[in-house]
Amino acid sequence: MPSLGFLKKKKTKDDLSSPVTSPVKGTFASPTSPTKLSHTTSATQQKDQSPALSRATTAASAAASQAPAQSQSTTQSTAQPQSSAQSSLPSTTELTSPQSALSTQDQSKSAEPMQHQQSYPIQQQQAQSQAQQSQPYQQSQQPAQQQQQQNAASIQNLINQPSAQPKNPHDSAYMANGAMEKPKAVSNPVRETKGKYTLQDFTINRTLGTGSFGRVHLVQSKHNQRFYAVKVLKKQQVVKMKQVEHTNDERRMLQKVKHPFLITLWGTFQDSKNLYMVMDFIEGGELFSLLRKSQRFPNPVAKFYAAEVTLALDYLHSMDIIYRDLKPENLLLDRHGHLKITDFGFAKEVPDITWTLCGTPDYLAPEVVSSKGYNKSVDWWSLGILIFEMLCGFTPFWDSGSPLKIYENILRGRVKYPPYVHPDAQDLLSKLITHDLTKRLGNLHGGSKDVMQHPWFAEVTWERLAKKDIDAPYVPPVKGGQGDASLFDKYPEETEAYGSMGDDPHGRLFPDF
Repeated sequence: MPSLGFLKKKKTKDDLSSPVTSPVKGTFASPTSPTKLSHTTSATQQKDQSPALSRATTAASAAASQAPAQSQSTTQSTAQPQSSAQSSLPSTTELTSPQSALSTQDQSKSAEPMQHQQSYPIQQQQAQSQAQQSQPYQQSQQPAQQQQQQNAASIQNLINQPSAQPKNPHDSAYMANGAMEKPKAVSNPVRETKGKYTLQDFTINRTLGTGSFGRVHLVQSKHNQRFYAVKVLKKQQVVKMKQVEHTNDERRMLQKVKHPFLITLWGTFQDSKNLYMVMDFIEGGELFSLLRKSQRFPNPVAKFYAAEVTLALDYLHSMDIIYRDLKPENLLLDRHGHLKITDFGFAKEVPDITWTLCGTPDYLAPEVVSSKGYNKSVDWWSLGILIFEMLCGFTPFWDSGSPLKIYENILRGRVKYPPYVHPDAQDLLSKLITHDLTKRLGNLHGGSKDVMQHPWFAEVTWERLAKKDIDAPYVPPVKGGQGDASLFDKYPEETEAYGSMGDDPHGRLFPDF
């Protein structure tokens, strides 16, 4: 059995405060894009690692730092791997999707602001449902009713029936043979900056999360008054945990990517003791928190989030980047309810195959567990695990909180589907969670197109979704403007001062920061 030294723990239901039913769709707030600064500033955020509770996993976090600003050097973004675990199976009570979650608006929305978002394991405060914006999901009492109610909710209502005619006649694009046309990848110019940021460019407001490598701070730029998430990583801990390569990879990957559903890195810098990464601050918190409060998602809600993740993976794979750590904790919700993938600590540019054992045990593909060479198809396996968890409330190979037992179950490959799982969803999962690489969707000749054209996604208009021209089924209750961190728990503040300029024995290991 492979070593667990580079694996991350999975957060669990016990990591949250007392669960409440999650609110559903509300109104959007108009976004504003952050302005670029004349100086570059860097900041870093660390995700909080929770103890091994319901999911058995071993945590290894990757250090990375970011700084928001324009600098003479290119800015890169990195995300710290998070460790968490699950101690008990969540309830499998089915949730029915309210009609309000199925209505959509067709008016085009401006591009999502570059809000600071990062992967950090932070416990979310209980989401308070507001009467005018959201309603709690109603739990059905009988299994038969659960299946009927969940399957009755169609993603077609959620995505493809706008109140007005789409402005772009090509929003629903089909090829001559009737297949859905794959949207073009988002352009990815490397962000150049005009000057390095320093701590003096920011006002540190509060801690958003803590971890073994450092912590994540909410900061405000003194130049444009906008809020960012700064990930601070302690060099000594990064070196001690042998995460130097992952930390540098994270920064490189984040600098290269630019996509609506991926976190943005604005810059990085360092002092003699710490690395700093400045990234978007995403006010809505983790999808993990919403899932645990809801226990599980209705079929169309899970489909909405899975579709956004599919577009992000398609983009990353087009750049030969394997993500390798897909899970609800690494999916953040912006104030409009759309996803942002964060924590690129295990992301790697791999043209063909790689052998590194890393990730979170619940989501590892069998070829990773067995220490074989693997390719991008491991992300499609993880997508299957994620969809299963969203629909059922637990991962398919979870077993008594033991990583070794999880590994055994993964290698055995038996998946039991609850009766309330939609037949189309079960068919998709069986083609994603399969040991046979010659049959795993996403790894075939059609690539990601095979996943996007599966019947479960039949009603999804991918081009509109890529433009965020679709209302999310849930809008986080962000009450304030930018900088509202009310959905994050409070932590004791760091007493050690940042900005040390003494001896730096590890600086040579992080030349790009």
